[in-house]
Amino acid sequence: MKRSLEHIEYQNNTEALAKYAKALAHPTRIAILKYLEKQSCCFTGDLVDIFPLAQSTISQHLKELKNAGLIQGELNPPKIKYCINQENWKTAKALFQQFFE
Repeated sequence: MKRSLEHIEYQNNTEALAKYAKALAHPTRIAILKYLEKQSCCFTGDLVDIFPLAQSTISQHLKELKNAGLIQGELNPPKIKYCINQENWKTAKALFQQFFE
């Protein structure tokens, strides 16, 4: 059975939306993204100073956001600098907007 281009695009968009929604399904991840939007970039230690969570917990949340493609990390030994992945952030916003319309 041949799938139409529209069907494939719908499926890809739906899968992407679900991936972003899963990454946003925790209040700490939402707070991290809000912080990154204002700061442009930060290090894990910066977030540990802001949120009352262990460094390992913050790192796990950053990993989830990075795996979803919402943030990106730049190795700056011995630290990693995290920023919002602007292209994927824009895509996520558009997909959520379409979903809620």
